[in-house]
Amino acid sequence: MRRRVESTRFRPDVDAPAWRGGHVPYDIIKEGTIAFVVVALLTVALAVLFGSPDEYPLSIKSWSTYHPVDFANTAVKELDGTSASALYGAPYNTASPGQKLGPFTLARWVGVRIPVHSARDFVLGPLASLPGEPVLKGDLTQYERATPATRQRWLRAYSAAPISFSNGALRDGATQAGPVPTIISSLTQMARSGALDQGLITQSGFYTTNYTLPLLFLADGSYLSSVATHQHLAGDQWGMMNETGNYPGQAWLWLYTFWYQIPPLNTSPNADVLVWAIMMVLTVLLALVPFLPFVRSLPRRTKVYRLIWREHYRNVQSIEQ
Repeated sequence: MRRRVESTRFRPDVDAPAWRGGHVPYDIIKEGTIAFVVVALLTVALAVLFGSPDEYPLSIKSWSTYHPVDFANTAVKELDGTSASALYGAPYNTASPGQKLGPFTLARWVGVRIPVHSARDFVLGPLASLPGEPVLKGDLTQYERATPATRQRWLRAYSAAPISFSNGALRDGATQAGPVPTIISSLTQMARSGALDQGLITQSGFYTTNYTLPLLFLADGSYLSSVATHQHLAGDQWGMMNETGNYPGQAWLWLYTFWYQIPPLNTSPNADVLVWAIMMVLTVLLALVPFLPFVRSLPRRTKVYRLIWREHYRNVQSIEQ
């Protein structure tokens, strides 16, 4: 009995045409070893010649040393709860609902996971850890026992007076500011000595690598943003794609940072969560490419592979002729 042979039509979504060209032996182990050795030698040679492009890390000490007035003004904002981190919301506090994705407040879903109280954690707590400061201890006690209205009156009086720095100390003309001048001046001196850097990272234990508090404090002032702008690392400068100085950075992040440069995302207060949502959608679409019939066959239908391997196809064509 003769078996019936059914002819099948080539399906570009599923079938792959049989290769009819030639074959060349290829030693991938040899090629990989050569590539590794060359790259390793180049890496070592370039590192010896040029060194690291990274700058010295920023710290509370460097901030208070180069810009003590900005540090003092930021410390006042931490005390009265008007700094950026004090008003940020989750995961640090409940001061604001956070960024939204349409009607959804995603930050509130997460909740306060890293509680930060700006006045206590950035100012009052570190100052209370200083030994042998009876005058400062008295001022701290006076401030903490005062009513919220009294504290606000003191802070307004201090903020209204001009602040300057000379001969290694803060100068202010504040009157009726209670203990606030002593608190801010002592915190500035603590920061300039480097003790505040250590005090902020050891509040949760002596041995720690949690730099949340110093990073938030730095970000609340203008020093960090000014350094970032000078190094072309700001958000409107495609900062995530840059390295410090003129060195190339993470160019593969262009797709992510691109969205921050176009309206309305470049001015939206919800830019972070919106960009995240866009990237999640694009990631899902990329993962689904093998399952989308028309999309997965685009390379074969457009024959873009013939452009990429044009030299090979020229050789094959000349042999066949």
